[in-house]
Amino acid sequence: MFSRFKQHLQDMQTIKALCEGAEEQARKAGQEQPGAEHYVLSALALEDGSARRVFGRLGKDAEAYRAALARQHSEALRKLGIDAGGAGEPLPVAGEASGLFDSQPSGQALMQALPELAKQSQAPLRGAHVLLAAAGMQHSLAARALRAMDVELEALVQAADEELGKVHA
Repeated sequence: MFSRFKQHLQDMQTIKALCEGAEEQARKAGQEQPGAEHYVLSALALEDGSARRVFGRLGKDAEAYRAALARQHSEALRKLGIDAGGAGEPLPVAGEASGLFDSQPSGQALMQALPELAKQSQAPLRGAHVLLAAAGMQHSLAARALRAMDVELEALVQAADEELGKVHA
């Protein structure tokens, strides 16, 4: 009983760090609310290091993901006929953080997937779970950026599962 309580407390600390990091990433990008892509960036910065190790298994790193996001953003603007010359610079955001965790729909969907993924893996909540959730959101900006990095989502899932101790047969 005590170990489950302790695990729940650790998971809540991970969620807090993940949400705060995602909000910071969104603000840096000039957005008021984080999307799934900001949660991935936040997961890559978590102390547990599991998301970074998953990327390492795939020969990728956080900067490659950040660059892929910027390319996806520039491409979307180009398709709209907007010159993305300064697209790498954050836009000013009106207002400050509300103090409550609020996300874009993609960020909400990612966060809602995490408890079930942690339960399935029978592992404490880690950054690798965030990558699993993002891989499951195939039409999100987060997943499109992964594919733009030449990361096959199936390979990402396998590397994340291995990181979490779930070995594929």
